[in-house]
Amino acid sequence: MHVAVVRCECFIFMAQSLKDKRSVVKSIVTRMRQRLNVSVAETDHQNVWQRAELTIAAVGSSRQSVETELQKALDLLDRHGEAERTLTDWEWV
Repeated sequence: MHVAVVRCECFIFMAQSLKDKRSVVKSIVTRMRQRLNVSVAETDHQNVWQRAELTIAAVGSSRQSVETELQKALDLLDRHGEAERTLTDWEWV
């Protein structure tokens, strides 16, 4: 069994309020949960307008499958036009 966790800090440049930010974060989280075999949650900066930390986790029988799924999640985040990400931590458990 292989487990990996990625923490990403996101900058949501169009957010003018917490409501705007939460709308963007909810859209990203919902899309990842629906399309990919990962768990994702906002884990920091909940009360900051333009920042969010997302933690994405994947479990699989091979290291390659876990890495592929997490890379798909990061690609999905990169394609989302309203958030810019910085990879802060990639950890194998």
